[in-house]
Amino acid sequence: MQALKIKQAEKAWIPLANLIFVPHNEKEYDQLVNLLDDLIDEVGEDETHPLASMMEILGVLIENYETNYVAELINKV
Repeated sequence: MQALKIKQAEKAWIPLANLIFVPHNEKEYDQLVNLLDDLIDEVGEDETHPLASMMEILGVLIENYETNYVAELINKV
């Protein structure tokens, strides 16, 4: 049963992998921020919207990048 779920996740993930990822540089960070901005325009504050959890995931990825990289840059200045 688990193998079937993994195969289903793989099929769903392939088209999303270029949209949702852990950013490792400023360009990737900017891509995620732009996607989140577009989702906010689409979803707004509707927590029942099918893409609301995607917004939450992007927010966590962005926050993680900012904590690890942006804070380092500020501290170096």
